[in-house]
Amino acid sequence: MSDILKVDIQGHLALVTIDNPPANTWTRESLDALVELVDELNANKEVYSLIITGKGEKFFSAGADLKLFAEGDKQIAAEMSTAFGRAFETLSQFRGLSIAAINGYAMGGGLEVALACDLRIAEQQAVMALPEASVGLLPCAGGTQNLAWLVGEGWAKRMILCGEKVNAEQALQIGLVEAVVEQGQAVERAIEWAEKAERQSPTSITACKRLIQTARKEPMFAGMAYERDAFVRLFDSNDCKEGVQAFLDKRKPNWTNT
Repeated sequence: MSDILKVDIQGHLALVTIDNPPANTWTRESLDALVELVDELNANKEVYSLIITGKGEKFFSAGADLKLFAEGDKQIAAEMSTAFGRAFETLSQFRGLSIAAINGYAMGGGLEVALACDLRIAEQQAVMALPEASVGLLPCAGGTQNLAWLVGEGWAKRMILCGEKVNAEQALQIGLVEAVVEQGQAVERAIEWAEKAERQSPTSITACKRLIQTARKEPMFAGMAYERDAFVRLFDSNDCKEGVQAFLDKRKPNWTNT
């Protein structure tokens, strides 16, 4: 595990902090560590949610350190783009709820890691951008795909092709984030959302998340068939039996994520 990623397990929640001052940039080591971390969390049935945030008050993450690409080495470019893609695609496949608590600048790969999460909360001072084209590069960790899916082609092109930055309120208006909070409150709000998710069956959340993401690549009629199949498969889970019985007994369910 990388020293850049600080992990704090709080009950059913994993709080991950990117800690690489001054701008919380990603390195090859920390990207590989993120893959390892998500794999470990997926194997830990006690963890239902993941929150990722940045250390400090100014940066969520500024993405990659451009010094890596100063010499124009294509091998380094290939290795880093693969590492970024693998890390953030793995994060997007975390079986539980993932939330980005954006506590400052989220630029390039810093925004792309937030786009890989299920939900995003921005503090009022946050600024978000994908500025890669301004230095002759492009977003290579899902930015062109995930941003367009969230905000539509027009705003994705404004941000990527025109290099427009958006503040927190703009991000809320265009659907890039789901909430805006005061400075220092993003993690607190994210924990509140995670606690709401804990009331749901974790096995149901895993199935529902997979179905929602399927809509990005499959036609709706196929997704509806997958939905029915997934509904029936839930009857093999202990959580399904527990949830129905708890409702009938008028008590809170005791989820086991099995």
